Amino acid sequence: MESISEMPAGDCPGEDSSDMDLSHRFSRRELNLLYEEVLYTILHRQGKPKPAYDADTNELYEYVQKAFSMDPEEHHVILQRVRELEKPIFCLKVTVKQAKDILGKDVSGFSDPYCLLGIESKRQEPSSDSSFHPENKKPLKAVVKDMIPEDQTHRTQVINQTLTPVWNETFILEFDDEANSSFHLDMWDLDMEESMRQKLGELTDLHGLKRMFKDARKDKGQDDFLGNLVLRLQDLHCRTDEWYDLEPRTETHPNRGQCHLQFLMTHKKRATSLSKTQPSYTIHRHLLQQMVLYEILQHQAGSTSWDGKLSKHARTILYLHAAQKDLSDFHQVMAQWLAYSKLYQSLEFNCTCLLHQITSIEYQWVQERLRAEQKAELAESFQSLLAYGISLLRKYRIVFPLSDPESTNRLQLLLRVLVQMCKMKAFQELCTLTSNLQQMVMEAVKSGTTEWFCMQKQHLKPMTMEENGKALVKLLVEVNEDLKQCHKTWNKFFSNTVKVELFFITYLELQELVSCHVKEELSEIDSSMSQLTAESLFQLYISLKELYRMKSFLFKRDGSLALTDFHQWFKEAIPKWLQKTYMIALERTQRAIQVDQLMPLGELNKHSTSTVDLSTCYAQIVKTWQQLDWPDPEEAFMIMVKFVEDMCKIALAYCKLIKTRADELSSKQRDEGDAANRLCIVVNNVKQLRLLILKLPDQLEWKHLEQRMEGIIEPEQIQHTLHNQLQGTTTCLDHEIRDVVQNLAKKLDAGISRHIQKLAACSDSKDPEDSIIPLMKFLESELQYMNQHLVQENFNCLLELLWNHILNELTAAANQQQNSSRYYRKLQFALQNLELCFHAEGCGLSTGALHTPAFMDLEEGLKLRSTTSRKLIQSYFSRRIQEQLETSSEKYGAVTIKALYRPSEQKLRVEVLNAVNLIPLDSNGSSDPFVQLTLEPRHEFPEVVARTTQCWKNELHPLFDEAFEFLVPPEKCQQDGACLLLTVLDHDMVGANELEGEAFFPLCNVPGLTGDEEAADPAQVSQTRLPLMHPKPTGNPLLKLLESRKGDKEAQAFVKLRKQRAKQSKESV
Repeated sequence: MESISEMPAGDCPGEDSSDMDLSHRFSRRELNLLYEEVLYTILHRQGKPKPAYDADTNELYEYVQKAFSMDPEEHHVILQRVRELEKPIFCLKVTVKQAKDILGKDVSGFSDPYCLLGIESKRQEPSSDSSFHPENKKPLKAVVKDMIPEDQTHRTQVINQTLTPVWNETFILEFDDEANSSFHLDMWDLDMEESMRQKLGELTDLHGLKRMFKDARKDKGQDDFLGNLVLRLQDLHCRTDEWYDLEPRTETHPNRGQCHLQFLMTHKKRATSLSKTQPSYTIHRHLLQQMVLYEILQHQAGSTSWDGKLSKHARTILYLHAAQKDLSDFHQVMAQWLAYSKLYQSLEFNCTCLLHQITSIEYQWVQERLRAEQKAELAESFQSLLAYGISLLRKYRIVFPLSDPESTNRLQLLLRVLVQMCKMKAFQELCTLTSNLQQMVMEAVKSGTTEWFCMQKQHLKPMTMEENGKALVKLLVEVNEDLKQCHKTWNKFFSNTVKVELFFITYLELQELVSCHVKEELSEIDSSMSQLTAESLFQLYISLKELYRMKSFLFKRDGSLALTDFHQWFKEAIPKWLQKTYMIALERTQRAIQVDQLMPLGELNKHSTSTVDLSTCYAQIVKTWQQLDWPDPEEAFMIMVKFVEDMCKIALAYCKLIKTRADELSSKQRDEGDAANRLCIVVNNVKQLRLLILKLPDQLEWKHLEQRMEGIIEPEQIQHTLHNQLQGTTTCLDHEIRDVVQNLAKKLDAGISRHIQKLAACSDSKDPEDSIIPLMKFLESELQYMNQHLVQENFNCLLELLWNHILNELTAAANQQQNSSRYYRKLQFALQNLELCFHAEGCGLSTGALHTPAFMDLEEGLKLRSTTSRKLIQSYFSRRIQEQLETSSEKYGAVTIKALYRPSEQKLRVEVLNAVNLIPLDSNGSSDPFVQLTLEPRHEFPEVVARTTQCWKNELHPLFDEAFEFLVPPEKCQQDGACLLLTVLDHDMVGANELEGEAFFPLCNVPGLTGDEEAADPAQVSQTRLPLMHPKPTGNPLLKLLESRKGDKEAQAFVKLRKQRAKQSKESV
């Protein structure tokens, strides 16, 4: 019979399976003969159906009619012919395997069992004999020797002295009528004549003695009955393998043990043409092949994949045929393997069943059980499936596409089948010349990769030179995607199953092929390449870099790759790449500014749309640098310099264009508020641009580049080239920001000046709080508006400019000649409130930014101008007291005193002890010193008159030793500036007395002032040495302020006195 492998070319299984026409698999004559065989099998089926094979005969006829594509007329003709054929000889193949727990009939307690078996055939109705009725549980008492003729009785060997005999003997029992036939088996204990001495020697217990007496009563040489078994053939399955209970003839010993029997209902002399001409094994394989083919195509017609499991009807037919032809399990598995492995090579189905068959063949493999032609057939099936499997692996990308969710499982199963098949003893013994599977898979993968690459290259072959670059990019995309799939998905299946590193082989092969092809194609591109070609080459470079990076997935290997130094192939294209990157960014920036309406993007975002586009442009340049990742450090540095230069140029161009755009929009809409708003957006945009520029060192990974440049370029050169360039750009941006903010500030300066002028001009009698309301409302309105439209840093910058302008305006107002302290208090109140306004509880300018030298001077000046003359005088003496405390030099001499306060008398007692180191003021080189004592300020001590010591003639170290008492309340002594002024004068007979020096002794620390009488004890009070001082030649600001108050007589008198002292000062010399 013609097998599937002998099909004509073009008759591939699966083509036009919709009509389920299977006639082209075999010739019509061969198909009819095979159909005859299967109908004969169904017609003469035997045995009770098992649940797994319980199919009605008509259903089986209907199934095979479809499986063999027989029309009803053909089916009836062949079926009629089969019915007319001679029936086969029905046989029951019985294997008596073993028994257990049988009776021990001998004196030794054991038996010598053997079996008699045969088939009894009776022509009678089942109801006439109650012994055959299923409900009748009584055992049949007749024995084989009484019921079955001797020539039809079969006997096993005798197994001596055992209760668990093992026979494993097979007998063929023929019968005519299954319904009226029964199988009989008797088990007997062989009894041989033995002497009394022998029996006594075997005696072991009391039961043995009883058996010996019983043997004495029976006939010599008579065998003992052990049990029997009667089974109706129609109750047996086609194949049966079970343990059966042995039945007694009497109820004396009901438990007779069990016997293990195996039944198989077979045929002899089948009348079909194939049974007469071909081996049973071959017929069974062809029958299996036809049914499997039908099952596969039936699933394909329903758009489902066959899982390798036959339908119930197919299993039943094959089960019956194998039993009737007496095919062993091994030959059945072999037939399945040959059929399935052949069909797998032409039809798609789950090959799990092949694994089951491999396991069964391996388990049952005995080479000697096969004839030479069967060995050759099995070897050919191994070789054929191996070659087919290798061919699939060579084309695994096409055969197992990842678009099919079942592809990975199918590939894994194929690999397992090939591995398990090559490990089989049958394969190794029959296919001794076959190459190692691992080597075959490696060669298949390598050659398949080359074929796939050539196919992709041909498919993407460019038509023109301009398309050449694009074609190379598309090819590299395919290669990289293939390698990703290989590494992520396919490699683990090959590695785990066949121990082949798929990715390693594929990567090495593809990188070699890609390298050769790309270098060949690039050599054809002229050095004056077009910009379009250069762009394609950049994408090609990126794809090659991605391919080269995949080398990290390789395990350790020696030698370099063909792709090593591939970047050198693209050096000529770099200038065009950089220029294209710059032009794209610049053009996009220009377009973004042209459509920018300079409106904030949202409530929380105070920039306009162009900053988003600009940020995207910078991000794209950074991405280009990262994609380029040029391996050569020195060349990479030059590329970086160009990138930074271009980004700085774009930044400066943006500043210019965005300011022009603001002017353009403002010229169309002359609303001052809108113009200010646009300026706010401009300064915010520029500030955002500055932040983008400052992020470049991190984004472009300058530190990493500097590490790579170590030993190649000096750090100073890097600093000079990159950092200075960036710093210069940020300086320009800061200047731009300052200019715009200054423009904003100028728009507010006029309003601020106007309101401060009004504040200065308003009546001094008006409440200061009411006077500053217009100014504060103006600032609140304008600053709130600016705060809404400026980012915080720019807003703070604006506040600084406005603050400085306010200080200048208030200083100018304060410098106006005004005698009223109320005027200055008004300005002081305004300054205090403006400070709070600009600080805004920490949300505005910091205290450090507010308290500038100009502010400190203005604050101090206003504080002094708003103060009364008496307070100013007190401040004057407070400063002189502080100056006294800080003075240690005695270049004008010193005066020593003791001072205490007697609380009980409210008297201040001062002892002037001496003066030393006075300067000579007379022409004789000496002086006539005396000391004048006054309590200052005079307005605090109006009733206290000045006191004077005696005058010492021609003495520079006078010893006065005089005491003075002043009646003053203690609280007066504790006032600010309260002091004892000791003025040392040189008495002059002709002109005015000359100044030797003056000292200021603070009264607040006089002992006894706090009411402690003990502290006022003269013996306990220490001396105080006071260095003499002269007034400073530069005019004291307090005195100048007091002098400006022309209408204040007290102030004028005080200033006049101090001026006299200043004229006498030696500091003015």
